[in-house]
Amino acid sequence: MVEDLVVVAFATLSAGVVYLGAAARVVRQYERGVVLRLGRLRSEIRQPGFTLIVPVVDRLRKVNMQIVTMPVPAQEGITRDNVTVRVDAVVYFKVVDPAEAVIMVEDYRFAVSQMAQTSLRSIIGKSDLDDLLSNREKLNQGLELMLDSPAVGWGVHIDRVEIKDVSLPETMKRSMSRQAEAERERRARVINADAELLASKKLAEAAQTMSTQPSALQLRLLQTIVAVAAEKNSTLVLPFPVELLRFLERAGAAPAPTAAPESAPAPESAPAPDAAVEAAPEVTSGTVPGLSPAPEREPGLPAEREGEAEPRAARDEPGSSARWEPEPPFGPE
Repeated sequence: MVEDLVVVAFATLSAGVVYLGAAARVVRQYERGVVLRLGRLRSEIRQPGFTLIVPVVDRLRKVNMQIVTMPVPAQEGITRDNVTVRVDAVVYFKVVDPAEAVIMVEDYRFAVSQMAQTSLRSIIGKSDLDDLLSNREKLNQGLELMLDSPAVGWGVHIDRVEIKDVSLPETMKRSMSRQAEAERERRARVINADAELLASKKLAEAAQTMSTQPSALQLRLLQTIVAVAAEKNSTLVLPFPVELLRFLERAGAAPAPTAAPESAPAPESAPAPDAAVEAAPEVTSGTVPGLSPAPEREPGLPAEREGEAEPRAARDEPGSSARWEPEPPFGPE
């Protein structure tokens, strides 16, 4: 009898140990347990620690409540200003409702990953290249809103989204470097022009001050001589006082010319040669015997040919001893 009681007690103890081993579960601090009894969700969420379930009837699903860091594969797209870029990002999210994360979606990690890729492609097409490079905070907020809207129904909260890298083509990099270089050169020229303007104003003020105080100009000249003499060179500087130049300038100025005294009246001069010529009588063939009259001017003969016409007329007169000879032809022989 006693032996039968011992066997029954041992069997009961063994069954209890087996049942306890099958029903006992441990939930970690960063996990929550979701129990499905015969396929139905139990409303009670198992907290961290030791818990029991009904063997064979219950199924315990543990859900990680930590923040998950998921890298988004690099996505290639075309921006709004038609530039091909390659962008990758990283998503930080966590589960806030374990029951919905188990029931509403098959694999919430894969779902968040695919949603992040499609949202990243969409944000690339809606943005300009300058926004991707300089205004990333705004793009990160837009990505977070695009991911958080569907993830709320899955029991997942998107903590933050960060654009990690933007890869540009080599041609675009060279163009941007040339643009940046031109911008820096423009700024340098503007700064140089402003400096020249300020320096010219200061020099004008200094010149005005020195014009009122001549000794200041002499002191400046002495300072310049000291600065030149301090260097090791073969330059010879001979200072020339400005006051001496001014003295020479005043001395070289000639006095105003005075009016000349009236001179005595000049004696009457001899008549001009033209008047004598006009007063001379005209010599003609009638007044001088034996003088042949002047040949008449041939009609149509230019003035420069008159000298040639006179000898020809003299040769044509009867009784003239001049012999007429034909003129040689013009031009080369």
